[in-house]
Amino acid sequence: MPFPMSDEEFDAATIEALDSIPADLSGQLENVAVFVEDRYEPQPWEDPSTVLLGLYEGVPLTERGGEGWSMPDHITLYKESILAMCESREDVITQVTITVVHEVAHFFGIDDETLHRLGWG
Repeated sequence: MPFPMSDEEFDAATIEALDSIPADLSGQLENVAVFVEDRYEPQPWEDPSTVLLGLYEGVPLTERGGEGWSMPDHITLYKESILAMCESREDVITQVTITVVHEVAHFFGIDDETLHRLGWG
């Protein structure tokens, strides 16, 4: 059974997780927007049972070519998937933090394999 948490409480946990990113890294998060959605809707080519906790959409810093302007990168957190894994508010904050760090790492060009190896899978 998912841990019950209002949208406001989940947003506060998300802000707490974002605030926990060290200043030297968060200062480099330019033009990145963070969103919270209830659930991930798998794309037509994906397994319909695909569950994501978060998703980074954009061009990682390591792949940018000095474009003068670009749309903001997006990090989306999926509330229902995260709450389904948690039993307490502390669990939610921990899982949101892990998910935020994971998605921010994609912004910096770090792939899933490396993240899993480092324990941020």
